[in-house]
Amino acid sequence: MKKIVPLIVGNWKLNPNTLEAASKLAQAVASKYKNKTTPLVAIAPSDIHLSEVKKKLAKSSVALAAQSVSFYESGAHTGETSMMQLKDIGVTYVIVGHSERRADGVSDADVQKKVLTILKSARTPIVCIGEKERDEQGNFFTLVESQIRSVAAVLSSTDIKKVVIAYEPIWAIGTGKTASVEDVKEMQLFIESVLTKVYDRKVAKAVRILYGGSVKPHNAATLHEGGGMNGFLVGGASLKASDFIEIINATE
Repeated sequence: MKKIVPLIVGNWKLNPNTLEAASKLAQAVASKYKNKTTPLVAIAPSDIHLSEVKKKLAKSSVALAAQSVSFYESGAHTGETSMMQLKDIGVTYVIVGHSERRADGVSDADVQKKVLTILKSARTPIVCIGEKERDEQGNFFTLVESQIRSVAAVLSSTDIKKVVIAYEPIWAIGTGKTASVEDVKEMQLFIESVLTKVYDRKVAKAVRILYGGSVKPHNAATLHEGGGMNGFLVGGASLKASDFIEIINATE
């Protein structure tokens, strides 16, 4: 089976505070990553900075991603951003179900609708899954499996291969704590086993799986080599161009 090309996504969250700073950061990443095909790279700025960041990425190999999307196409939905609007700007990837969004009320049903909306627009959803904490009994595996099965319930074997799954243990996001290489590898195998049960092994092997959770330049290579996943969803370290590029280089 053809090996999956790694994908590295920088999630800027609610950063930086100014358009000028966002423009400079995008330019710095773009200037260091031109004319490359592996790994795949994308950055996800806040919605208000998408258009300006897109300009800076125009001559680079870096794709544009969005941090969320509405499942409404248009109409009286104040504060929402539609997939049609994101597609028009040039967005390629859309993050769905991030733990911070789930904490604000995004449900599994919302994630389902958002994923279908993104696929309908021929763009790639990055579906976040992960547990708040780990217990010695391994009950967290049940939560992770339920999140995977919820998305899979509305997707055919063809469509699930168009989805990226990002495993982010919530206890490791922005805390400085990182899952061990063994933990990451164990979860990679578990996610594949769930997908195999729902679909089959060939389909499971075709789904790109990312790890996110305090990924830094000093641990990226070890996590990539031993963790078995197909790339990273990077938070804080993506806000410094040199750190983000170092993480990208660790997966080449």
